[in-house]
Amino acid sequence: MLIAQISDIHASPGNDGLARLKRAISWLAAMQPAIVVVTGDLVNGGWREGYRQIIAALQSLACRTLILPGNVDDRTVMREAMPEAGHWGDDEKMHFAEPHGDALIVGLDTCVDGHAHGDVTEHLPWLRQTLASGPSGMPLLFTHHHVFPTGISPLDDVMCRGADALGDLLSSGIRRPIAICSGHVHRPMSSLIAGIPAYICGSICPANPLLLDPTHEPPVTDPPGLMIHDLRNGRLVSSHVSFR
Repeated sequence: MLIAQISDIHASPGNDGLARLKRAISWLAAMQPAIVVVTGDLVNGGWREGYRQIIAALQSLACRTLILPGNVDDRTVMREAMPEAGHWGDDEKMHFAEPHGDALIVGLDTCVDGHAHGDVTEHLPWLRQTLASGPSGMPLLFTHHHVFPTGISPLDDVMCRGADALGDLLSSGIRRPIAICSGHVHRPMSSLIAGIPAYICGSICPANPLLLDPTHEPPVTDPPGLMIHDLRNGRLVSSHVSFR
């Protein structure tokens, strides 16, 4: 089963975010994924029409789409502008857990209202219950905010807080995700948390520099990116994909 991940579109009337997204969708059309997960930061400035155009573009793929909010998104506007998504619960947070084939696709809304950073702490009971007694399948956990330090200080200042507690939960003998897949950083990266592969998806919007040393800023040459998570015969292989 192919699970596509798109992140950080940041569409607005004044940029080419929607055009970039449509190029990504054109590439995905040949892959025919079973599901697309969008890990947040869809539009800038609460652009209602942008949400509508994004969902319309994604519907051309004729597959299930699951969407998480990012720190620049407005949950209220999202719900009103994207009723076709229809997978969120009735409470404020926009978590989801859906079985698809051998997978359980889990989305954790890590956003903190009015802040750029995320926080998983208050959502750990929901995640524990979902992993312990939710639908069957191999869990694949999606968040907007990254859960491991990248070495890029300005971005790590606004990463997901509570990552150590998340690691403790995932090490407690509970059913473990086969991977944790995030966005927010605007460039592809990977690490481990509690021994679980953790990925950061490249962005649809322009990439951030690999600013590992603030005294040496390298040029940004990264094209737009997405990820393909291939779950087959109990094994997950995750690919970073760039496109023009």
